[in-house]
Amino acid sequence: MIRLFENPPQVTGLRIKAEALAQADLVAAKFIAGEAKIGILPPNIAAKIASSGRDIQIAAIVGTGMLSLLTSDPAITRVEDLAGKTVEVAGQGATPDYVFRRILAFKGLKPGVDVRLNYTLAYPEIAQSLIAGRVRTALLPEPFATMALAGRADLRVAGDIQAEWVRAGGGANYPMTALVVDAGFARERPDAIRAVLAAYRSSTEWVTARPAEAGALVEKHDLGLRAAVVGAAVPRSNYVFIPAREARPAIEALFRIFLEYAPESIGGVLPGDSFYL
Repeated sequence: MIRLFENPPQVTGLRIKAEALAQADLVAAKFIAGEAKIGILPPNIAAKIASSGRDIQIAAIVGTGMLSLLTSDPAITRVEDLAGKTVEVAGQGATPDYVFRRILAFKGLKPGVDVRLNYTLAYPEIAQSLIAGRVRTALLPEPFATMALAGRADLRVAGDIQAEWVRAGGGANYPMTALVVDAGFARERPDAIRAVLAAYRSSTEWVTARPAEAGALVEKHDLGLRAAVVGAAVPRSNYVFIPAREARPAIEALFRIFLEYAPESIGGVLPGDSFYL
């Protein structure tokens, strides 16, 4: 969405500003408090907020599976080779965690018994630990996977997590990030919602077509990543813009995995029709 930082959409009577927060729970807190009207959240966190009574909706899926299993261990070339190994996983209780658990179960590997999963580090720290050799194997999303690969010559990708998800019965590629709106605001100012959705779609198309220019803007706006890393990561990332109604089957396929492993993580039930803009 970097173009929205550079050129926010113009809407009569409103000032729209793009703001970057360090963690998803900070964005969630703004929605819970009623301060945020439009934002980016993992789909399961959006569902949990909606289940608590806050009237929010998914407007679109803007990122699908972009996880990589990275390792410097020569004995690991595929998921099956993780038996007896330790994997640092990005995001306990979030999409990477449950997608990976589903894949491990499909391969006959039980987390905590056959494979040890660690959740002690944040995304950037995992990348740095892989580069330094303190962590040998990790599951990381983009752009941090690209950052790690660029920093250590013997680090490589083992298998294809997105393809393994499909083989494990997950269906289409799983949604990672959702554009979420306050439903009351969407009813009051549909013009603003239309403007932001159009600007976001346009930004996504521009970024995927011009990764190097996108990287320069990310560095310009001080979003914590160097231009070269962004430019290399964009082609490996699955940035999309799928309207909520169209994305619903993939969202529900992911939510059923959450219901299997941790129902409370989406509020205990599949969200109904009103959850989708």
